[in-house]
Amino acid sequence: MNVRLLFASAKACTGIMCSAVTPQWQDSVDKLIAHGEFAKAEKLMKSLPSKERKNDAVRIDSLKTIMQRIRNDFTITPEQGCKMIRERMPSATDSQIENWKNTQKLEVMNIDGQEWWFRKSIRNLWLLADEFAEEHAADKNESYDVRRKYFLDAMKSCPDANNVRNWTHVNLTFTLDVDADAVPAGEKLRVWMPFPYENVRQRNIKMESSNRDFVYSEGSKHHTVYMEAIAEKGKPTHFEYTFSYEVGERHISKQDMLALLEPYNKNSETYKRFTMNEPPHMTISDAISKKAKEIVGDETNPIEQASKIYMWISRSFPWAGAREYSTIPNMADYVVSIGHGDCGQVALLYISLCRSLGIPARWESGWFTAPGEVGWHDWAETYFEGIGWVSTDPSFGRNAVDTPMADYYTSGLDIYRLATNETIGDVLSPAKTFIRSETVDFQAGEVEWKGGNLFYDKWDSNLKVNSYDKCNQ
Repeated sequence: MNVRLLFASAKACTGIMCSAVTPQWQDSVDKLIAHGEFAKAEKLMKSLPSKERKNDAVRIDSLKTIMQRIRNDFTITPEQGCKMIRERMPSATDSQIENWKNTQKLEVMNIDGQEWWFRKSIRNLWLLADEFAEEHAADKNESYDVRRKYFLDAMKSCPDANNVRNWTHVNLTFTLDVDADAVPAGEKLRVWMPFPYENVRQRNIKMESSNRDFVYSEGSKHHTVYMEAIAEKGKPTHFEYTFSYEVGERHISKQDMLALLEPYNKNSETYKRFTMNEPPHMTISDAISKKAKEIVGDETNPIEQASKIYMWISRSFPWAGAREYSTIPNMADYVVSIGHGDCGQVALLYISLCRSLGIPARWESGWFTAPGEVGWHDWAETYFEGIGWVSTDPSFGRNAVDTPMADYYTSGLDIYRLATNETIGDVLSPAKTFIRSETVDFQAGEVEWKGGNLFYDKWDSNLKVNSYDKCNQ
């Protein structure tokens, strides 16, 4: 693990303006953390001269936080893990379990000489191991049937000039509750929460009500509502707002795109900006470039190339619960090495592979808001000259492989989306002082006070969909 990459951009790790130059001592700390020698890393940072500790206080605090998050993610002992496996699969052998570890179906890490299993590893095992594939076939088919229903419903309306159809008015309420006594009484809580932005699929955004004064973000690609409150002793602190927007289904068929495609203008700002190497998570490494060329072979058409990448990801990387993004130094390389990924991880892999071939691609994320399925979700957008930006969801593609909708999510999205983020790791607005709970994405919210960041165990947030009403197109 190259923790140094987490600090390649001040934006990516904390949202503060710390020095972009990595101090020399961090090279040694990085190597210790990479080898799981956390105690030695902490001892080294503690031994730094007082002036250096003061100057690099936020950097040191962030590194300590990363190590603690890794510890929090890897909490199962091998003995506990084996017992949990055999409670469900009594016939599991030691060699079988060892094979699952070697193939990373079970994710493990050695920390200070002790083997620890990822806290979601047992649940992930049932999703990843070949022995349990048949158990999930019915779930996959059911998921596809639901997505197909959304598509057929959208096709009942005519698209507008931007190929958007099925415009729907959505009303939602977002709440965030900080635990009682999470900070001392009288201290100010600073809270950032997600909010939609205007794009080709989202319009007429309106704040309907809020329980506190708020300000909208300015200049950040994480679109937020910011509030403050004074903590009261023995009482949780509640933040709430209701908002609405209109959202439409949009897709463009591959046949239509191929007919409209033009050669890229490689001097344009769009092309240069979205084919660039953007560490730490949209990195065009040698391994990624090699893999992209292997995937597309002799194909030179960017639409076909992007489709091949999408299909390769959909077929190759089953969904599994992810560890904290902030502890992963390079998402694309990590996904390839471990062989599975959640929605954001495969989206970043898709973006990196496309960029390595000179295909502009970028991030978009927020929430999936379908009935009974409300939750965080991430996807991508791909740019083709003569067509513009089209949405691409390689995660949803996994349940559409070898179906009539196999190509749909290469260039389409349903209406059940709340897009709030246009990139990853941007500085929040107003600026956050301490390392974010989520250093890559932004969906749950962020909370801090003058004493530091408040992690997820100190607060809860929730998005409730109040209504979906069809618009008069």
